[in-house]
Amino acid sequence: MPSQALDKAQLRRLSEITIGHYDRAAEDYWGGTRNHDVSQNYEALLEAIEGEPPYAILDLGCGPGRDLRYFRSLGHDATGLDGSLEFVAMARRYSGCDVLHQDFLAMKLPASRFDGIFANASLFHVPSQELPRVLAELAESLKSRGVLFCSNPRGNNEEGVSGDRYSCFLDLTTWRDYVTAAGFFEVRHYYRPPGLPRHKQWWLATVLRKG
Repeated sequence: MPSQALDKAQLRRLSEITIGHYDRAAEDYWGGTRNHDVSQNYEALLEAIEGEPPYAILDLGCGPGRDLRYFRSLGHDATGLDGSLEFVAMARRYSGCDVLHQDFLAMKLPASRFDGIFANASLFHVPSQELPRVLAELAESLKSRGVLFCSNPRGNNEEGVSGDRYSCFLDLTTWRDYVTAAGFFEVRHYYRPPGLPRHKQWWLATVLRKG
């Protein structure tokens, strides 16, 4: 964890660095991820949502729109959100969905709007000192008993700028502390990719319900 609290100017700069990375790498990122199999994560979110579909789903950090397009293909009311203007344009074209251009650290979300939030490989870019606020904002935007799905690279609670991106690598215990404090309870968790030994499963997936 950072030894000193980050001020607003530092946080803004870290967002600019991270978003700038994705703006520059947008086409390469799309080529490298568009065929990734994340069906396990889709199912984990959708199976946990209560009530009858179609669902209102927010794809947080939607990137070029792969997952948005999938949710829309099932008839769900899918909305994207990304800080990269390049990704926002790509996602709108590819998915045909509404996509919000918002920084994770300065979101303005409607209250009690979504049945589910899909945060696949996105929330790990939020500095840990801002996680309580960001998670509380996500909880506020979910309907009663709504579901937050997260998949983040795990680690030993290190964070900082690495490869032009700010990243947090939290272990399960620390992550649980943050989401519990924000009013979520855990439905389940698992590690990815499936079928590999644990030391090669670098992604921690959690399914969380708003209390």
